[in-house]
Amino acid sequence: LAVATVERLEDGTRRVHLATADHGARACPVCGVFATRVKGPAVTRPRDLPWGERVLQLVWHKRRWYCTEPLCPRKSFTEQVSQVPTGARITTRLREAAGRRVRDAGSTVVQAARDLRLSWPTVMDAFRTAGQQVTAVALEPVTVLGIDETRRGRAQWRQNPDTGRWEPVVDRWHTGFVDAFGVQGLLGQIEGRATSDVLAWLAGTDLQWRKQIHYVAIDMSAGYRAAIRTGLPHATVVVDHFHVVQLANRCSTSCAAAPPPACAAGAAGPPIPSGRPAAGSCATAKTSQTPSSARCGTH
Repeated sequence: LAVATVERLEDGTRRVHLATADHGARACPVCGVFATRVKGPAVTRPRDLPWGERVLQLVWHKRRWYCTEPLCPRKSFTEQVSQVPTGARITTRLREAAGRRVRDAGSTVVQAARDLRLSWPTVMDAFRTAGQQVTAVALEPVTVLGIDETRRGRAQWRQNPDTGRWEPVVDRWHTGFVDAFGVQGLLGQIEGRATSDVLAWLAGTDLQWRKQIHYVAIDMSAGYRAAIRTGLPHATVVVDHFHVVQLANRCSTSCAAAPPPACAAGAAGPPIPSGRPAAGSCATAKTSQTPSSARCGTH
């Protein structure tokens, strides 16, 4: 496209009038034959990236052509270029910039839509396209794999018409896999946090890639630990120090406040759904000798 004229409106916005400069724009999108007969003018207003902090208004003055190929089902068409395909309301570079802003810059979909003056579905579709460019690339070797859970929304259930039982449709928990010692960041994210969910993601990776993993960092999740023992039996499980110290502090506080018989040599309370001991229970932890730890039997 070539710039014909530029207007400056009262609010400072620049209105740019464009004309078609690519001769390939008059090729029929169906048969590829170059048209020779003009049917009439057409005007479109695609949205583009802003110019600094100012919004640009693009006005593309193009033409509608007749397709003279007798066997072509397309009788007429308007000019199109790679940056502005037929029917597109935004330019290709604006769509790509929206996807990269979420993928690379860490922006949320809402913030990117607000900054670029786009709708949420448009930015989300652009992000999916940009994300596929990353997920299609093979993973680089990872020495330390990190696995952790993230709560996302609410769980959704559906009643089975045959059995009458309620079955989960959407899990409120997601599991993320990260390069804990490298620079690759997030390697993958799946719905659910069960052992089978983690094993399914590991099964989708290359065998040689899994063999290069020496350590796996997790929290105190029994489901993650079971998945690692099955899918990565050669790897060493490392529990992050935050959860170890947190559990030790809880145990020390509980033993200091409760009578000595209540803390009998590291008695474990009933498990909770996440596979961790209850908050008020005592668990064995490698900590320094303290009066409360001696009473709780955690040393």
